[in-house]
Amino acid sequence: MCGIVGAVAQRNITPILIEGLKRLEYRGYDSCGIALHTNGQLQRSRSTARVAELEKQIEQSGLCGFTGIAHTRWATHGAPSTDNAHPHFSRERIALVHNGIIENHEELRAELSALGYVFTSQTDTEVIAHLVDHLYHGDLFDTLQQAVKRLHGAYAIAVFCRDEPHRVVGARQGSPLIVGVGQGENFLASDAMAIAGITDQIIYLEEGDVVDLQLQRCWIVDADGRPVQREVRTVHAHTGAADLGPYRHYMQKEIFEQPRAIGDTLEGVTGIMPELFGDQAYGVFQKIDSLLILACGTSYYAGLTAKYWIESIAKIPVQVEVASEYRYRDSVPNPSTLVVTISQSGETADTLAALKHARSLGMHHTLTICNVATSAMARECELAYITRAGVEVGVASTKAFTTQLAALFLLTLALAQSKGRLNVEQEASHLKAMRHLPVAISAVLALEPQIIAWSEDFAKYENALFLGRGMHYPIALEGALKLKEISYIHAEAYPAGELKHGPLALVTKEMPVVTVAPKDGLLEKLKSNMQEVRARGGELYVFADADTHISSGEGIHVIRLPENYGQLSPILHTVALQLLAYHTALARGTDVDKPRNLAKSVTVE
Repeated sequence: MCGIVGAVAQRNITPILIEGLKRLEYRGYDSCGIALHTNGQLQRSRSTARVAELEKQIEQSGLCGFTGIAHTRWATHGAPSTDNAHPHFSRERIALVHNGIIENHEELRAELSALGYVFTSQTDTEVIAHLVDHLYHGDLFDTLQQAVKRLHGAYAIAVFCRDEPHRVVGARQGSPLIVGVGQGENFLASDAMAIAGITDQIIYLEEGDVVDLQLQRCWIVDADGRPVQREVRTVHAHTGAADLGPYRHYMQKEIFEQPRAIGDTLEGVTGIMPELFGDQAYGVFQKIDSLLILACGTSYYAGLTAKYWIESIAKIPVQVEVASEYRYRDSVPNPSTLVVTISQSGETADTLAALKHARSLGMHHTLTICNVATSAMARECELAYITRAGVEVGVASTKAFTTQLAALFLLTLALAQSKGRLNVEQEASHLKAMRHLPVAISAVLALEPQIIAWSEDFAKYENALFLGRGMHYPIALEGALKLKEISYIHAEAYPAGELKHGPLALVTKEMPVVTVAPKDGLLEKLKSNMQEVRARGGELYVFADADTHISSGEGIHVIRLPENYGQLSPILHTVALQLLAYHTALARGTDVDKPRNLAKSVTVE
């Protein structure tokens, strides 16, 4: 959520800033803006429309400059409006953008108001701009170092001053910020993708860093004000995601990219070995006796699925926690626990904070499953498995989720092997099934026409219930989440056995019940739950395996998946549920890729 791009150069940077904002649109936003140092003055343009509309405004005004900052905002303090959009000015001298949340903004606002500063927005960001102006003494770099000492909360800041051309200063605490190093020019961004094609020389700022960017210089100090050298890495950020090809939306494209994404994620896996997760993995796996999985949203459901796999195959107890809750409750730490974080971006603020909390309790064995090798989570964890989903633009996660599941199944097998619970025949069987996944997913994608027919009926509903049993219960949760995220239909998911313990009261002909029905040991129990729905006049929409002997009839609609896939069945059923959510949203005319109120990368608490 929110995106920052900044630059100091000897050329007009307006096209660079606008292109950077376009590449950050996937993160989610409801306003955007740009500020430039032009003819000795600060000038800006802001909009509550899309970046394309901002670009038109700028073309009409002729705004250009060699130093500037730009921003996409996802509203936290203050509604989406032009006044609340970034960049914020202070006394026409300071221009500033900010990702994150300042927790003591009310105290600072009162203090600055008493000093005569007039606030024109409801944001916490404007507080930072006025604070910087108040403390300014001719050196913006030193001023920002002093200002951040007054801030409580999370922030990534980019700021420049009317009185210091060719200088942009930034700071990072709890929200990602990177530096792009160029030839006679330098850049700031919240994501390397924003400046892909401009430079591939990237510095990842660490917690508490403050950076001074000038034409020929990049100077960094740490939280204590000591000069530090941060590694310059060559990062080839992917820029091809903007090409929709034959698809109507990024979400549809990303659903259909899943066979490739799964194949890429498993590429090079010729055998099961702990070292897939890092050189030290075998030693770590030998020491641990339990797992603690920390994640949010869709990634949390991946963790819930992994709990079934790991406890069944590796015989290791697993606890799965919502990261945003875990850090605020009293828990019982176990130093022999492997703490596993799951995150698409590797920058999820709540998950990073939960990881730090777990370490503070003495749990130092850590592993992350994420999609970005250079992310904070990958850098902070002892072990890692980087999925290769590629850039995911649609806010609702699809290929990032299924590649997480593939990685977690690999982790299950590696743990089982390290504990002596996976023999050669079992390893060969699991590897064969995993290699077949891309083909199996392609067969599910071929069901799209049947799912489209369902969606046309489904779009008329305002509520839906999803049911699953065993390891398919988390998949039901994920299916409900996808539907509510992009179609705005209220959806809930339950273990099917809980139906008679409350949710059955909701079932009428106006409450469709989506059921995940694989051929497994719980199928007959699930059929009984389905009969409970039919007895109350409910409409059943069943995703069944080919050999479940569930047939369509009055009040029951069945789509058969091509094959039963055993332990990996949750991945196939996920794809079918993604298609149902996508086409239902399409039928309802919602903004599929940018659903209201949501952001792709949640980098604030």
